[in-house]
Amino acid sequence: MTAIPSDYVNYKSTPIFTPENIPKMFLHLHNTRAGVYGKISVLQGQLKFYGFKDRRGDIEQEIIIKAGSTAISPPQYWHKVEFLTEDTQFQVLFYAQENSQIVRDNLNERTVQE
Repeated sequence: MTAIPSDYVNYKSTPIFTPENIPKMFLHLHNTRAGVYGKISVLQGQLKFYGFKDRRGDIEQEIIIKAGSTAISPPQYWHKVEFLTEDTQFQVLFYAQENSQIVRDNLNERTVQE
């Protein structure tokens, strides 16, 4: 699977998702924005990651992510996830190039909120 470039930094993370609180968007086809890698980290249970060639394309890959493991979704990659166990918990960490506008904007938002 794809690796996150070494000059990319974690600028944002989701809450921990379970079958009870998962936003529906994650269960349906969606993509990561330009310049952003998503690192899916399974904390408990198992999750299946589906990657697609394009928005209306065939499934390109299926990866089972077990507790303690991760998978990477590259920028603008169409994908979705599926819970494989009722106790599954996962989080997505987002990475962008260290000096990018995405990171600067997010740091500004953090400063305002604090």
